[in-house]
Amino acid sequence: MVNQSKIKQAVRLLLEGIGEDLSREGLLDTPDRIARMYGEIFGGMEEDAGEHLSRTFCVDSSEMVIERDITFYSTCEHHLLPFYGKVHIAYIPNGKVVGLSKLARTVEVFARRLQLQEQLTGQIADALMKHMAPKGVLVMAEAEHMCMSMRGIKKPGSKTVTLARRGVFETDKELEERFFRMLGQR
Repeated sequence: MVNQSKIKQAVRLLLEGIGEDLSREGLLDTPDRIARMYGEIFGGMEEDAGEHLSRTFCVDSSEMVIERDITFYSTCEHHLLPFYGKVHIAYIPNGKVVGLSKLARTVEVFARRLQLQEQLTGQIADALMKHMAPKGVLVMAEAEHMCMSMRGIKKPGSKTVTLARRGVFETDKELEERFFRMLGQR
């Protein structure tokens, strides 16, 4: 659970550390605003993806299901700067599917934590495998990292792409190729 009091204290120290005047009008409510904001953007710390993936529907089909272009915003655990982009999810049902919004909610659970993109991608894939028991899952994330865009190397617009394959996607290259064709990236 986010400790708002500690966050406010830390923000005050940070503002003092960069040489700001805490009594300046524009900063008077900043510690409180940031504490509330952190409660929102790190709300995934207290969520379980299983809550979103527990309600399934029976199906006879075992054709690939793709939910693409799921926008996400996360925070890099190394620099506490945002990274953001799109997640694309494919899975092969094994007798059951979930509502499409549940895939987006699962992305949110993991994105709303301090993260590494590689870890985020794997966590989404693992949650789907655990809670839906599909024949396979493929998760692809594409993101711009502000730690690369606004500091350090300063290369805005560059994207990091990560891929997590589970189940039949690990062994069936044809399925993976079909996924990329359906995304229009091949």
